[in-house]
Amino acid sequence: MWMKTVFWGPLLFMLVATTMAVEYGARSHNSGPWSWCDPATGYKVSALTGCRAMVKLQCVGSQVPEAVLRDCCQQLADINNEWCRCGDPSSMLRSVYQELGVREGKEVLPGCRKEVMKLTAASVPEVCKVPIPNPSGDGAGVCYWAAYPDV
Repeated sequence: MWMKTVFWGPLLFMLVATTMAVEYGARSHNSGPWSWCDPATGYKVSALTGCRAMVKLQCVGSQVPEAVLRDCCQQLADINNEWCRCGDPSSMLRSVYQELGVREGKEVLPGCRKEVMKLTAASVPEVCKVPIPNPSGDGAGVCYWAAYPDV
């Protein structure tokens, strides 16, 4: 019995992986539904100015004014493509790092560590209750890139 599982399990995995590769164009450098959010394809990334202010305030432990939260959530909700609702906060975070001159250091602002700012930015869709694609299916509304060290 276990020999059948050992044989059919990997075979089924290969079938599913091949189907997904064909659907999303695995040979393409930037493939999949998130590729629509790439500025190289003409997509205009939202500046998310309200979210930028909210993330900075939250990261240093300050109270976020209701108007700033409302602006951030409205700006995020205005992004029509759900896949871009994670891409735009990632771009916003990189621009904040650039604006603040953050390189390899641990602290972005006094009292604000880089990892905390990253997780704060990645959780903006959850705070705003704005739907994002969640391939893991675990119900979390945190952007996928929060798990990667290079953001």
